[in-house]
Formats: sequence, C-alpha cells, structure tokens
Amino acid sequence: MSATSPLYGKTRDGLCAALVGEQAFAMIPSEAGYHFVKAWGLKRPIEDWTIADFHDGRTDPVDEVSFRRTVDEWATHVSQLANLNRRTVSLRISTPWGESQHAVVYTDGIVALSTASHGGFLLSPDRNRLVASRLRLADGCYEEDCAWVAVATAYPDLFTDFEKRHADDILAHVYPEAWEARHGKVLQPGQSRAKDRSRFDRDNADRLVVVSAIQSRQHPGSIECIAILGGRRSTGVSEPAGEERRYLVDEALYDIGAFGFIIDEARDRRYAGPSSFVGWTEA
Repeated sequence: MSATSPLYGKTRDGLCAALVGEQAFAMIPSEAGYHFVKAWGLKRPIEDWTIADFHDGRTDPVDEVSFRRTVDEWATHVSQLANLNRRTVSLRISTPWGESQHAVVYTDGIVALSTASHGGFLLSPDRNRLVASRLRLADGCYEEDCAWVAVATAYPDLFTDFEKRHADDILAHVYPEAWEARHGKVLQPGQSRAKDRSRFDRDNADRLVVVSAIQSRQHPGSIECIAILGGRRSTGVSEPAGEERRYLVDEALYDIGAFGFIIDEARDRRYAGPSSFVGWTEA
C-alpha cells in the first residue's frame, strides 16, 4: 500500500475512521447523525484511536459513503500534490498582508506567500496578464481566502483536483459572473451565495430588514430589533443611512434566514420604549 492510499478501520469506540499519510479522519456522532473530524500525526493504530484524539469542528452531516468519498478525494490530492514540484523557499518581502514568513514557488512568477496574519499569491506581471479580466487584480496580489481562485482558474495545471474543485465552489459563491462566463451556464437560486444575496437585496429594497437584534429584557419572549429600509446602513456621505426603526418580534417567529429578518409591519410591533441596546437613544 502506498503512503497516500487510504487505510480504513474502526476506532476503539467504534467510529468509522481512516488514515492518509499523517492525516487522520473519523465520523463522530452529532444531533444530525455524524459529522467529519480530523487529526494529525496519530502514531497509534486506528483501533487504538478514540474520539478524544480528534478536533470537533462541526461540518455538514456525513454518512459512510460521503465519508469514504471525502477521504479518497484527499488521498488523490496528496498523490497529485507530490507530482506538482512545488518548492518551499526562504523569501522575506513586503506583501499587502505584512512581511512574508514562508513562501512556496508553484512555478516561475507564481509564489504563495504567508505572513504572521494572512497570505496569498503574488504573480509576476507576465503571469498576471493571463488571469481572466473579471478576476484580475492590477498588483498581482491575490489573498488566500477567496481571490486566490483567480490563480487556480488561470493556471489549473498547477493545482490538484481537490484544490480546483474548492476554487470552483468559491468562484460560484463569491464571483458568480466569472463562474458563469467560465462555464457558459447560469447559476440558479441556491447555487451562489453572492447571487442569492443580490436577489434578496433587490427583492427587499422597499421592506424593513433587521440590522441589529437583541433579547428584550423589558419584554421577555420578544426580540428587540433595529430595522432599516432595505437593510442599508450608511456607507459614507454618498449613501447616508436610512431611518432606524425599532420593533418587538415574537421570539418564536424570529429566524434571520440566510440574509436577514424581514419585519412584518402587520404582525411585528413598532416599539419606542426602554431599550435593551446599550446606548440607544431616540433620534
């Protein structure tokens, strides 16, 4: 068995688990069934692992089929990574995120940099010219949270299948126009958070959207809300804030959903009494 082939087994407490190189995985019980957890560098055999060995970072529910699919995908990623010839080098330069502490050269003109707080890719001018215009940044600096997908999109041969799938997901959710141009398809509701957000803002431009909420001390069982037309806070002199209005909403009915709670003026009660918000004063 190669170092990147998954090894499956059961932990001491009966959990489904796997090992790929130094990376350990397991399924642990949750209210929704099971979720995916990880650990690094477990030296004992799988049958000696326990739930206490893993980082309990909550994820979407998984079953054994999706667990094995995720582990197999990671094993393929590790195998492909070994064939990409990325080089770690010492490189101390100034970046938009601070002085670099660590650098990985993907190829000439494409370097991934990390700093004490953040990081991202730095592209040479020649490399940057090949980035899609919708995603291109003039300085060639692409931060590691979202903007890095511009590099993966322009230079797919430098990334693993796992990284490219992750980049494509970010592209759809954060840069939907670029995703649609790349794939020649239109993202439907639920497939792009950015498009869904724009749709929400457009559909509720003339409705009161909650921008702050707190449990009411004065009215137990109610949520005290501050709402603004369209949920638009001030972005400066060119776009002043809308009028802030307070409402009391039944706690059982308060669900912010994906982008915000919409005040029902026929149901929710306009409120002008003592506030639970620190420092609140009537205009």
